[in-house]
Amino acid sequence: MSVQPGWYVDPADPETRRYWDGEGWIGAPIPVDATPPEGPPPVEPPPAAPAPQPVTPGAVPTVPGSTPPAAGPAQGPPPPAAGPAWGPPPGAAGPAPGWPPRPGYGQPGGAPPGWAPPGWAGRMPEPRPHGLPLAGYGARLVARLIDLAVLLALNVVVNGWFVWRFYQEYAPYVREVTRRFEAGNTSREGLPAIGEQAGSLQLAILAIIVALWLAYEVPAVASTGQTLGKRIMRIKVVSLPTDEPIGFGRSLRRWNTYGGLPTLLWCCFGLGLLFQLLDALSPLFDHPMRQALHDKRARTAVVQLPPPGSPTPNDSANPPGDTP
Repeated sequence: MSVQPGWYVDPADPETRRYWDGEGWIGAPIPVDATPPEGPPPVEPPPAAPAPQPVTPGAVPTVPGSTPPAAGPAQGPPPPAAGPAWGPPPGAAGPAPGWPPRPGYGQPGGAPPGWAPPGWAGRMPEPRPHGLPLAGYGARLVARLIDLAVLLALNVVVNGWFVWRFYQEYAPYVREVTRRFEAGNTSREGLPAIGEQAGSLQLAILAIIVALWLAYEVPAVASTGQTLGKRIMRIKVVSLPTDEPIGFGRSLRRWNTYGGLPTLLWCCFGLGLLFQLLDALSPLFDHPMRQALHDKRARTAVVQLPPPGSPTPNDSANPPGDTP
């Protein structure tokens, strides 16, 4: 993919900008915070060649600005001076006479804007929100499984009666369909009717699941950024804009993206379950912040806390989302 001509940050010196003409860098760099001119930079005249100096037969030629050798027995020509491997130091106005150009400077097929070779020292490190490393996907998955186990236990206690009543409404229909299937009978005539309360019980079960999930997760994440599963795995939800607790509103918006509304859509041909699966897998494909869809909506990230007894990073020294 070709890069359009224009002024870009120099990948070899991020403090400057250079002009990319579609094939290579041209012209001298300018400070990165300066307003670039319209179009390409003006063509610089080539440096004037130094005036030739008369050479005395048998004399050793000298380089302008160097100390002439002392008189003595005639020797061979001096060895060539060792020069730097690449271009001028960072911040210089451009390749000076005698300096080999940096790779890609004004050369067709050179490095395009923003390109960095493998292992380049200036590669962007992994973000560390508030000075903490991002949590791995494995830790987040285990924490979510622990929370789901807690929610299942709560539903057995609170929602168990409604589930049993729902089964009683469906039981005659299910038993007859199963008996005909085992006998090889595919007829659907004369099947028992499903109980009239089945629909109401289904909505009540979903509403109780959502209410228990909300009461378990939203207040805990709003105040501390952690549920029971996150405490066990030592991970935490943090706000990217500030270093304050994310608050009830942001926590509710985050939870509703993957828990509230999708759970209510379970009865719509499994649409809610499909969305929850996509949301659960989304951190695997998000770089560099590893945010799930609900994290993006709430502008949050999940970080790994240091082991017990380790010093906590100074948040003021590492603003949210910055890299050290």
